[in-house]
Amino acid sequence: MNMAAGSSCTIVEYFGGDDGYRCGYCKNEKGNFSHGMWSHAMTVQDYQDLIDRGWRRSGKYVYKPIMNKTCCPQYTIRCQALNFQPSKTHKKILKKMSKFLSKGEIPTEEGNGEPMVSLCEEGGLHGPAKVCHSEVESPVVTAIQTEGDSTPAEFETARKDPVSVPDGRGPETTPKPGVGADPGRPLCRKAKDLRKARRLQKEQKRQVGGGVPVSATSNPASPVQLSQPKALEEFINESLPDSPLHRLEVRLVPVNDDDPQFMATYEQSAALYARYQMAVHGDTPSECNESEFRRFLCDSPLEAETSPDGPAVGYGSFHQQYWLDGRIVAVGVVDILPTCVSSVYLYYHPDFASLSLGSYSALREVAFTRQLQKQSPKLCYYYLGFYIHSCNKMRYKGQYQPSELLCPETYVFVPIERCIPSLEQTRYARFNQDPDAGDTHVLKDLGRALVLYRRKVMPYAAYARKRKGSNDEMEVAQYAGLVGQVCAERILLYRA
Repeated sequence: MNMAAGSSCTIVEYFGGDDGYRCGYCKNEKGNFSHGMWSHAMTVQDYQDLIDRGWRRSGKYVYKPIMNKTCCPQYTIRCQALNFQPSKTHKKILKKMSKFLSKGEIPTEEGNGEPMVSLCEEGGLHGPAKVCHSEVESPVVTAIQTEGDSTPAEFETARKDPVSVPDGRGPETTPKPGVGADPGRPLCRKAKDLRKARRLQKEQKRQVGGGVPVSATSNPASPVQLSQPKALEEFINESLPDSPLHRLEVRLVPVNDDDPQFMATYEQSAALYARYQMAVHGDTPSECNESEFRRFLCDSPLEAETSPDGPAVGYGSFHQQYWLDGRIVAVGVVDILPTCVSSVYLYYHPDFASLSLGSYSALREVAFTRQLQKQSPKLCYYYLGFYIHSCNKMRYKGQYQPSELLCPETYVFVPIERCIPSLEQTRYARFNQDPDAGDTHVLKDLGRALVLYRRKVMPYAAYARKRKGSNDEMEVAQYAGLVGQVCAERILLYRA
């Protein structure tokens, strides 16, 4: 069949992954291995299915670590956004932002020592040396969404500050005279007693609700006030004072040259990226110039799409810009996909590093996911990129609970707390405990995989008949096995 003008489809070129290259985590010069492909165009559904098989994009380059071979295995991690509860560390970060906005207080510590790795996994920066674009025509991009206020993010995560608590129980301490406990206040109660009281209270409610009278001889504990934990949105709203000294605004801008807001802020955004890369990652000016910014964070293969049951902003790649007093101080690059918000990168003004903007923006992005889920019920996950247990500074992603890791063999998500014991023993691990479970989308029929050959789409079986002397069956089979049968029958693999 011929390519239909304006049709929505995914077109890729596969590059294999035999050569090792430098690892950005353990610094092994030849220990990082991954499969890679160049994506000329990609639908959001295909990318969703690919990241659920361990792939990830860096610009238009899409890569999949060779998990049982690479020095630092990278496991896809996602957070169940609807069940997320901020930790004490997260609450501290939100309070820190509140103090800054309301009073102008900037902490002196540098971001509480949080990692500076903003979801640009090192593997993704290793692209093909040369990409063949000949004869490949990308489909026409569909309608782009307009800018709208929302909420954004990316990360680093703060380690808890060690808090010095006076103990007063040392062997040299002499108690000071005093009047003792306040007789007008109830005695301090242990957590164990509080739990027992709650259980008793629940039991009494159950009995009353079921028509069973409470025994007159029972000695009910004093009532304990049970309260629902505050939602993330409440904490975020509290961090935004009504009459602030500084005003923070978040804008969602589609990554598209036809969008006026994107183009109006392009130069400011590119300059901020360069400043961040040089200050935080030590890049030279040539490594973070405008063309590198565009290649890495603006050139996306994802086609903007809308759906009747999708979010109002549509699907695709976006920049979430943090505006502080009229200037951009941070940008979170995100992909909005059918079932998730996927973080790509975050860059920010180094002068505000102590505000933990990485962690703050991650919390805003979780809230953004929850906001989108109200419009599109299946969009309920927040993908944080890769979790690398062998690299201590990358373990912070596991703090966004509840989170799950992708099993590298069966491609099912497993709660992270069930995965950690295995990762403590070995760098590479299968998380699915069912020994009989396998890849449900395993390649079964290579002949049905689609290829794009001489501007015509055809099954691989038909292509192989046309190219009788072709010796690329092993390469195509490797590619199709990595993307799975379902994607192999949808994605067009370019053949020269």
